[in-house]
Amino acid sequence: MTPAQKVNFERLIKPKHIAFVGGVDAEIAIGEAKRAGFKGLIWPVNPRREQLGGHKCFQTLEDLPSAPDAVYLAIPRDHALNAVKDLAKLGAGGIVCYTAGFGEADPEGQEAENLLAEYAGDMALIGPNCYGIINYIDKVALWPFAHGGSCPGYGAAIITQSGMFSSDITMSQRSLPLSYMVSAGNQTVMGLADFIDILCEKPEVRAIGLHIEGLSDVSLFEKAALKALELNKPVVALKTGTSKIGSTLTLSHTGSLSGSKELYEALFKRTGVISVNNPSQFLETLKYLCVSGCPKQENIIGFTCSGGGATMLADKAEDIGLKFPNFNKEKSDKLVGLLPEIATLSNPLDYTTPIWGQPEKTRPVFQEAMSQVLAQSAILVQDYPAKGLDESLVYYRNDALAFAEAAADNNLPAAICSTIPENFDAETRDFLVSLGVSPMQGIHEALNAISHAATWNKNRAHILGTKLDGVFEVVANLDRLSVLDEYESKALLKKNGFNVPQGKLCLDKVTSNDLGSLNFPVALKMVSSKILHKTELNAVVLNIESDFELRAAVKKMRSSVSKKAPNLVSNRYLIEEMANTPLAELIVGIRSDSQFGLSLTIGSGGILVDLIGDVSTIMLPTHSGEISEAIKNLKVFKLLDGFRGKPKVKLEVVVDAIMKLVIFAEENINLISEIEINPMFVYEDSVQMVDALIYAFDTYDT
Repeated sequence: MTPAQKVNFERLIKPKHIAFVGGVDAEIAIGEAKRAGFKGLIWPVNPRREQLGGHKCFQTLEDLPSAPDAVYLAIPRDHALNAVKDLAKLGAGGIVCYTAGFGEADPEGQEAENLLAEYAGDMALIGPNCYGIINYIDKVALWPFAHGGSCPGYGAAIITQSGMFSSDITMSQRSLPLSYMVSAGNQTVMGLADFIDILCEKPEVRAIGLHIEGLSDVSLFEKAALKALELNKPVVALKTGTSKIGSTLTLSHTGSLSGSKELYEALFKRTGVISVNNPSQFLETLKYLCVSGCPKQENIIGFTCSGGGATMLADKAEDIGLKFPNFNKEKSDKLVGLLPEIATLSNPLDYTTPIWGQPEKTRPVFQEAMSQVLAQSAILVQDYPAKGLDESLVYYRNDALAFAEAAADNNLPAAICSTIPENFDAETRDFLVSLGVSPMQGIHEALNAISHAATWNKNRAHILGTKLDGVFEVVANLDRLSVLDEYESKALLKKNGFNVPQGKLCLDKVTSNDLGSLNFPVALKMVSSKILHKTELNAVVLNIESDFELRAAVKKMRSSVSKKAPNLVSNRYLIEEMANTPLAELIVGIRSDSQFGLSLTIGSGGILVDLIGDVSTIMLPTHSGEISEAIKNLKVFKLLDGFRGKPKVKLEVVVDAIMKLVIFAEENINLISEIEINPMFVYEDSVQMVDALIYAFDTYDT
């Protein structure tokens, strides 16, 4: 995005005049501009129509009174190209290109899209193949369908890669305050990162919501997301799609464990982006961030008028790390005196039905409870009656207002949630938004949103305080790879100072005479760059105690591999002294991705890799603290931390070894594509890389 495009984007979203170019689609867009409340000039352009939407048509773009600030372009592709070229000459501000049939269609369409970018120049162009943009703040819509959405003067800026999803959001019955809605389409000129970069600067934007199908430039996204983080604007992402990324290798465990989803999650963690997995959670999290804000910590106080509601709150909170701190019973006499005798003092608090709906009784309970518990947020569970059954609505509203006032007095971000999502009428939702209380639809959705917000606030300072370079970019050709066999891989690691088992490479028949200085017991492995997983082929034998066992193992191994995979039989064998039994086994993998650069995967190694999938993926560059945290979050960490009386591992030794491997990979980013250590044996005060697999570019000299 050029500086001129940024200026022109402001013209596009706050125009004095809009040119609508096209027929029926343009006419509908005119109606939507009026629906939004646009009071500027509307200039339809159509040589075959007298008027569109009640406005007289101009025959050509050259007939317009002046260069339009904004243009809605809804004409066939070839005509659209010519129009964009003409608009650039006129000095138009920006264009929403509704027209489809570009890169998403076919190679010819891609050529047309390349021309579109060229012709656009410094104009701000959204699309093509998009719905457009809605500016709820300034009442401007460049949009092709009926839309809804409310704006109390602030809200979420939503950027989607799906036009229909953006339309669905405008129609959602969630009372999510909206500031901007952008359907990005093909992102020929302006992309996701550009929209984040611009919109995070706007004071009316309290959070940014992203629907992501894929990213074309990870580095640009990282910069934009970190900018939003710096400006205290939370970003929530709903990532959809499972398409392959770059030239991902799937032959190794690392390739399968750190695929598309894992790399995106690592990127989101690195940039402080909140990741959600469904549309409902997307909307509810954005709603809480916009209306309530971000709690400083995970402590929360909850209220219900039902024991069942209290239990649901407590159960879900425990699953996701939210905490309900207990009341100090020595200081709770006043609160006990305010509650009915049947009430039990606990957090979450069931204040019981005898005082329900009576604000003169519930308000003091809410106030006193909030003042006693060291909480950073508050939640009340209420399911509102449906229309026709709402004679009791006044009592629900009484408690809602009492709760809101108490939360405001105690400066606590507050939410009222319904147990069942749809048990929340629109009038009450909007009323609560006006009070600064989030009307949350569903207990689980509400607590997840609070947890996301609290975690984001806690992580923000940590991320911004960690000075890391941008993600690594891979420039080597990932298609030109060769696999180093285990012997070559270990030799390379040993040469660079890594601890590998003592071993010797032997050819054809293997006897004890070939052991040299090695001592029994030994391990025997068939060596070939084509054999990536030896266990499945019986290409590895452990704990060989004698010359007789060694010769028998060679014969049996060759026979087994010949039967299972005759094309993989090798006459090269690696003999190694058996390593001592470790306290734990890890897998450590580093790989290059043409889009995401370098990433590090750490997890439970050995046979547990495929069994439990206990892994964590980190974008590089990284630091020792992040590696240490990743290890502590693994299930296997219990084995490192003195499990059942076993020695406790010196974690810094493990972290240092992994960090050393990271530095090695970074220094050789254009020579080595992937390194996988599986397993890495972990001892009390040392590690050993027992098996290794390295993918190198064909230019690498081992």
